[in-house]
Amino acid sequence: MKNGFTTASTALLSRLSHSLQQHPKRITAALATVLLTGGGGAFAVASLGPDPADLPVRLVEQPVQSLASGSTLADLTDGVGFSLYRADNVRNTDTAESLLRRMGVADPAAAAFLRRDSSTQQNLLGRNGRVVRAETTDDHRLLRLVARWAHEDNGLFNRLVVEKDEQGKFTSRLETAPLTISTRLAGGIIQSSLFAATDDASIPDSVATQVAEIFSSEIDFRRSLRKGDRFSIVYETLEADGEPLRSGRVLSAEFRNNGKTHQAVWFQSPGADKGAYFNLEGQSLRRAYLSSPLEFSRVTSGFAMRFHPIHQTWRAHLGTDFGAPTGTPVRTVGDGVVEFAGTQNGYGNIVIIKHRNQHVTAYAHLSRMDVRKGQSVAQGENIGAVGATGWATGPHLHFEFRVNGVHQDPMIIAKQSEAAAPVAAAQRPAFDRVATAMRLQLASAELVHQANAQ
Repeated sequence: MKNGFTTASTALLSRLSHSLQQHPKRITAALATVLLTGGGGAFAVASLGPDPADLPVRLVEQPVQSLASGSTLADLTDGVGFSLYRADNVRNTDTAESLLRRMGVADPAAAAFLRRDSSTQQNLLGRNGRVVRAETTDDHRLLRLVARWAHEDNGLFNRLVVEKDEQGKFTSRLETAPLTISTRLAGGIIQSSLFAATDDASIPDSVATQVAEIFSSEIDFRRSLRKGDRFSIVYETLEADGEPLRSGRVLSAEFRNNGKTHQAVWFQSPGADKGAYFNLEGQSLRRAYLSSPLEFSRVTSGFAMRFHPIHQTWRAHLGTDFGAPTGTPVRTVGDGVVEFAGTQNGYGNIVIIKHRNQHVTAYAHLSRMDVRKGQSVAQGENIGAVGATGWATGPHLHFEFRVNGVHQDPMIIAKQSEAAAPVAAAQRPAFDRVATAMRLQLASAELVHQANAQ
């Protein structure tokens, strides 16, 4: 019997194993049914216990003393106030009230102090563009107001601080501190104009103007730009107390115009008073004459025949007219000596400068003249301001270039003028180190622009 039972058990296990392999899902379902049925039976037995609703209930009450007992609302909120901060730029039309209102300050006492404080009147109100930051209480009363600005290239900035003391009275003080210089990388693509592209890339106009100046002898930014031209720039940002105050010098730039790449790097040799821009091979980008007597302006009338707006006749225009607002600084395009500074017929106020090689330049219709006859002037030096004196229908600069008394196209003369000396051999190692660093930064600027574009 024992051997027969063992044989039967072995056969049964074999059949079960075979069935599990052939129908695993069916076997699993059957086992689950058995388990659930058993569980249901157990539940039925457990449910025969007492209903919780029939159990006795007892209510327990215990008094608890309030943590705010004996305190007023003012006591509870005392010391949990917060400060509000807001920054803005001063406008030339600002009064004490308008400035505070725009910054979210509602404090008549603060406005009254700003109106009568001499430091605020002299250094803040009406000073367009100065950065100001206000700190107020949560109910918008002024705690502290700080204005910062830098109007001189001496590496320093001014800080005006107006604040409330412990007695609730306002005081002011004027401080001076060093600027911090940081470097920024930027780039862009030309779609219509240089300034439109730099605006899209959040590059300050002062930096865009420098780029136009740097490459003015190689690129005609008025007529030669092409859609798709690319540029990369490395420039300084001047910071005051950790906040950007204004842009500084362009350190290096690369401009790809119509398939040709132009590069520039700022280099000032150790011990030298002044620096200059060179290409990365050490050749100077400075020429004997600037391409324009204004930093960057539109040409309203070129060196060609034109219909004269006053005489109403066609005649040769023997110079170039630059449209610009009255008061725009005018600079000499090259080194020379002032030959004349005064009034001449239709030219109005005019400055005439004599350069070497019988070259003469003239700057007409000026609103003011800042030089006198016989004075030596250096390239880029301001000599007056744009105006509308003489025969002029509106503010502009009439600029002439004469060679041996014959009028020439100033744009052509500027492009054909000789370049300044390259980097001296003794300074070449120092220049090469700067150029290598700038190559890496320009490459990084290109990558930054590509990442932002994506």
